[in-house]
Amino acid sequence: MIVRPASLADLAKLTDVYNYYVEYSPATFDIQPFTPQQREGWFHDHSDGHRHRLLVAEQKPGEILGYAASGPFRSKEGYQTTVEVTVYCHPAATGKGVGAALYRELFELLKCEDVHRAVAGIAQPNAASNALHERFGFVMVGTFTDVGRKFGTYIDVLWMEKVMPPKPQVEISKEAS
Repeated sequence: MIVRPASLADLAKLTDVYNYYVEYSPATFDIQPFTPQQREGWFHDHSDGHRHRLLVAEQKPGEILGYAASGPFRSKEGYQTTVEVTVYCHPAATGKGVGAALYRELFELLKCEDVHRAVAGIAQPNAASNALHERFGFVMVGTFTDVGRKFGTYIDVLWMEKVMPPKPQVEISKEAS
């Protein structure tokens, strides 16, 4: 399995993975499936030159197993050092280490950025996602009850957070000055 930055050529398959959860799972509160064209803005928010990351896992070229992304937690400036993270796996790839591989790489990248906290909102129940986040150092900070509704049912969202290590400081040698 290879984990790499997503490319625009991946967008249709990323959209397919996400649409599975839109149509069949309470993991996202989106109700209507998306077209790849509708997801272009989301994709471009994660491309080169932008702050947030979008990684894909593939078994072989073009066979997308899942993706992980970091994004803004809130739009207000004071939240800039907090990111919300998410991971979605192709339904045939769940439970096979894909989510862990994606998060391993994502958190390595985030270590080099000015990120103080990572947060995740997880629709409940979702024992697998809860366990994945705990494995990566997230702790539960609270539950919003009945905040989403999908498939005729109100759904709780568990909020978890991870303290991120300080961004490494670049030392300038005195010899260079």
